[in-house]
Amino acid sequence: MEERSAGAVLFHENGGFRRYLLLYNGGHWDFPKGNIERGENERETVTREVREETGLERIALVDGFRKEIEYFYRRGDATVHKRVVFFLARTDEDRVRLSSEHQAFGWFNYEQALDKTTYENSRNLLNDAEGVLRLREGSAIGT
Repeated sequence: MEERSAGAVLFHENGGFRRYLLLYNGGHWDFPKGNIERGENERETVTREVREETGLERIALVDGFRKEIEYFYRRGDATVHKRVVFFLARTDEDRVRLSSEHQAFGWFNYEQALDKTTYENSRNLLNDAEGVLRLREGSAIGT
């Protein structure tokens, strides 16, 4: 069985501090994501899923960041091969309204988010995202 999803490594900056949003569900901290619905492209899915899971309406995808992860999990007697595309996204909002899918959320700085994330794939995504943002900050300073 195959499944495709899309999600966001979502961050918010305020007063020179960057925080990443993590959602808690079933013992795991991870990024917002969900299944790609018929007729949607990956970017549309990200926008919809972030809105549905967090209530955040204003997100902007960061150009040049698109990472795909894959893993297997069990659903009943079936093994599901899941591929998830993640985008890096910025928001100017910080008031989250959780859906019923999640029990908690948090805005965490990079080190805290690394410590909280449950899955190695998520830590790798976070490392990549932070690296891209630091590189862009360095480029902006040098111009």
